[in-house]
Amino acid sequence: MLLEVKGLRKDYGKNTVLRSIDLEVEKGEVISVLGPSGSGKTTFLRCMTMLEDASGGSMRFNGMTAFEERDGKVVYAHKKELQKIHSMYGLVFQSFNLFPHRTVMQNIMDAPLRVQKRDRAQAEEEAKALLEKIGMTARANAYPDQLSGGQKQRVAIARALAMKPDMLFFDEPTSALDPELTAEVLKMIRSLAEEKMTMVIVTHEIPFARSVSSRVIFMDKGYVIEQGSPADVIDNPSNSRTREFLKKLEEE
Repeated sequence: MLLEVKGLRKDYGKNTVLRSIDLEVEKGEVISVLGPSGSGKTTFLRCMTMLEDASGGSMRFNGMTAFEERDGKVVYAHKKELQKIHSMYGLVFQSFNLFPHRTVMQNIMDAPLRVQKRDRAQAEEEAKALLEKIGMTARANAYPDQLSGGQKQRVAIARALAMKPDMLFFDEPTSALDPELTAEVLKMIRSLAEEKMTMVIVTHEIPFARSVSSRVIFMDKGYVIEQGSPADVIDNPSNSRTREFLKKLEEE
């Protein structure tokens, strides 16, 4: 088991945003998380990547405990263990989050050099290979403000891959892009799925989720309402709230 989440809860004051969520992710799975705005999707992803502190529950990565609840309080692992866990996954944001004053190559090489203390020549060689993979070799020395939104997102994906993670998380990776650029980024993610990269993707792209996912999760009001294969959840949902949500998307 690569990722195991049990009873995850997130409170903001008296407002509970996540309500006892369980999730297990096996190596090579692609999980798409669907749901309306305010359903808790992004908070769920931010708690799994530890950008937000959980209010309850537990989480394990590759057998290592990231946090667990003891006597009603959530206790996180020690710093060194957390550093190991952080190195196991990459995160791609909807807003790209590239360093504006660094070139494409520098953005990709930054974490391997600074965080993982890798050899510069090796990091540069691997960055060049990633640039070739994403079709951006010619833009190695460009700065983020010289790139299209689709190019920025491809660089953000390459930057996450440069850490050699076991798993990638995506937070609505195409929400800031127009349809043509969306197709460009989804093609890149689809190629990662074909290579058996383990991924959890918060998305509103239903045809993409149907085609690429091993499993689909539908969330609403902080709960996982239903989960299963794309054929079950997207094409034949058992819950009325899921049906209502998908019908509304079709009408847009």
